[in-house]
Amino acid sequence: MPTLEGSVESIVFHNEETHYTVARFRPSRGTGRGPSRSSRDGLLTIVGILPGVRAGEVLTVEGIWEYDPRYGHQLHVTSFSQRLPTSTEGIIRYLSSGLIKGIGPKKARTLVEHFGEQTLAIIEQQPERLAEVRGLSQKDRERIVAAWTQQQEMKEVQLFLQTHDIALHLANRIYRQYGAESVKVVRENPYRLVQDVYGIGFRTADQIATRLGLPRDSLPRLVTGLTYVLAQAANEAGHCYLPEDELLIEAARILEAPRSALEQALEQGLQEGELFLEPALASEARYSQGEAFLSPTSVCSLPHGALAKATTTPAQPELNMAPDQAATALSSAVGGAQRRVYYGPFWHAERGSARLLRRLLRTPSRLPAVSPALWEQVFHHLEVKRQLQLTPRQREAVQTAFTSKVSILTGGPGTGKTTSLRALLLLLRRLGVEVALTAPTGRAAKRLSEATGLPAQTLHRLLEYTPHDGAYQRHEERPLSCQFVIVDECSMVDILLFYHLLKALPPEAHLLLVGDADQLPSVGPGNVLRDLLRSEVIPTTHLTELFRQARQSRIVVSAHRVNAGLLPVVKNEEGSDFLFLRENDPLRARNLILDLVEQRLPARYHLNPRADIQVLSPIYRGPLGVISLNELLQQRLNPRSEGELLLGKHHLRIGDKVMQVRNDYDKGVFNGDLGWIRRIDHQAATVTVEFQEEAGPLLVEYEFAELDALMLAYAVTIHKSQGSEYPAVIIPLFSQHSPLLQRNLLYTAITRARRLCVLVGQPQALEQAIRNDRVAQRNTALAERLQAFLE
Repeated sequence: MPTLEGSVESIVFHNEETHYTVARFRPSRGTGRGPSRSSRDGLLTIVGILPGVRAGEVLTVEGIWEYDPRYGHQLHVTSFSQRLPTSTEGIIRYLSSGLIKGIGPKKARTLVEHFGEQTLAIIEQQPERLAEVRGLSQKDRERIVAAWTQQQEMKEVQLFLQTHDIALHLANRIYRQYGAESVKVVRENPYRLVQDVYGIGFRTADQIATRLGLPRDSLPRLVTGLTYVLAQAANEAGHCYLPEDELLIEAARILEAPRSALEQALEQGLQEGELFLEPALASEARYSQGEAFLSPTSVCSLPHGALAKATTTPAQPELNMAPDQAATALSSAVGGAQRRVYYGPFWHAERGSARLLRRLLRTPSRLPAVSPALWEQVFHHLEVKRQLQLTPRQREAVQTAFTSKVSILTGGPGTGKTTSLRALLLLLRRLGVEVALTAPTGRAAKRLSEATGLPAQTLHRLLEYTPHDGAYQRHEERPLSCQFVIVDECSMVDILLFYHLLKALPPEAHLLLVGDADQLPSVGPGNVLRDLLRSEVIPTTHLTELFRQARQSRIVVSAHRVNAGLLPVVKNEEGSDFLFLRENDPLRARNLILDLVEQRLPARYHLNPRADIQVLSPIYRGPLGVISLNELLQQRLNPRSEGELLLGKHHLRIGDKVMQVRNDYDKGVFNGDLGWIRRIDHQAATVTVEFQEEAGPLLVEYEFAELDALMLAYAVTIHKSQGSEYPAVIIPLFSQHSPLLQRNLLYTAITRARRLCVLVGQPQALEQAIRNDRVAQRNTALAERLQAFLE
């Protein structure tokens, strides 16, 4: 590797979070210049992770020469050392590089003209002498001293953490949180970082603690470890709590600690308010004693991993469980239901949601009363003037939403939810009621707006979420001003978001939750829509009648048959919008899918292969997983081109179809939004993506460090497609996907298709998915809490 010494002339680009830097570099005389040879001004371009590097500094860099089609040769720095500048020009550039707010080239030159090459030594060792410099105010002097002190402190933190193999970008986050106390905090209790510093989880903190030689049985480690296990259960399985035994068994495995120490940590967590312990639910206690549970209410409240089915015999572990899971289930069944352990945020969210729902239900409405005669006039007006002829059930839905403080409207595709919503909105607007339309994701909000003709926004935007501090600006002290809130795609709302919504609702407001409880539950913890239905305390209208227009779509009919546990009627004939292509070999199926996307479907159905066709896979890995399909579809639809970007093991190319995978309110793009890469700028380290909005194209710029918010989207998981619709979808179904072949997963996938749905795979896999109607159980208690609150 070439080694160069020289000075940094200017910083072209720097990312504060990752420290990716592009700089212009002047090599000292006598050092090599590499294949690029210096430009006319004698400067080279260096790129890489260069934390703390500023214009004017002297660097010794080692790296690899790379060639960029647009910018030519540049040195990718792999290691470097830095020294403060010693020349007067270097010191001027250094002091005016942004190091000190308010000190530009003019004031920096004034300083250097007075102290010469000793300027930096004077600032560090004799800062009181800055008063000698004419034109330098007291405020300027304070800024210089403060900035210099901060730089020295930060470098100490970086050096300390570097010696323990901790990434530099984490060092800066730690310093921003704790300042001069950073080293002290990390030494005494690195587990504090999990709560205080964004991007540091338990495993990272545990690695830091191990390198510092802290004992593995320390209480801070074990308490934080228990919260980590509970948070993992929430993230991976949607649980709001874990039974006490299950928590301790899993924590003992992960933390490699004895149960006695973990029980002590549990007590400590309870005292600190990090953890909360509650008795077992009554339904769980009955279940553990072997009672029969045949109702949906009971089945949904069974303990995690306890039974394959509800039966009239004593509980038996599932045959396909791992041994440790079976032991836990058997222990729970024989020994009695376990106490529930909550991580604080989920405990507050569940209890608070029940409390606030009770407040909503018990606070009188301020909407005008409507008599039966007036309702008839309303529906007659909607039919004559608006061509909205409602069925008796749809009329009931409108009346229930208008007269009930909280209500639910549920039903499958083609049952008239949208028509009912439009009728309700016309009535509310005629009465001058202020309404807010909202949905969990940007895609779902756009669909709601298109369906109703009224503006809709995400729940995060409605609640004025601020990403920098993770807070919602709308809450009980500053509630929303609207009188009526309608939430679409409510099955996607997790317990944390639901709690924040309820906190922001005025007590007199109305809340209508619209969704399909048979679809997949939320990605986050809880099972809000199912729990509310299970509680049987929220007025609910369930639309079941399939309208004539919907019955003409085999997509809709097939979705309803799947949801009812029946095989869809498949006729692969001209004009059909629902097809099943049989293929038993996964590799041949993958080739078939590639051919369908690239040639067959575009030719027959006049579809754009990138914009109109979406592959939805149940899994990430394997020949039919999202990762493999994306890679191959990218090769077919967007071959290698100049200027592409290597991101980990994957490439991004101009023209690629990508998906935003988290909400970004600063950029105005949201989880599930699809876009296309229009530009990759290696010099500025940015990627420009075009998203289609109602008002026209939206161009969004991402720094390289922000690209984890994007993923290739020629294929996406079925979970990621929630809340979206596509002109055509292709769904691979194979027995190898058996852990994920569930009726609600298949039902959700089919209902994403608007014009065409194609299943590719094995008939037995289709049958298996339809037979498997056991919804993955989540440990939640919202239904029971709500019932108790309203007794």
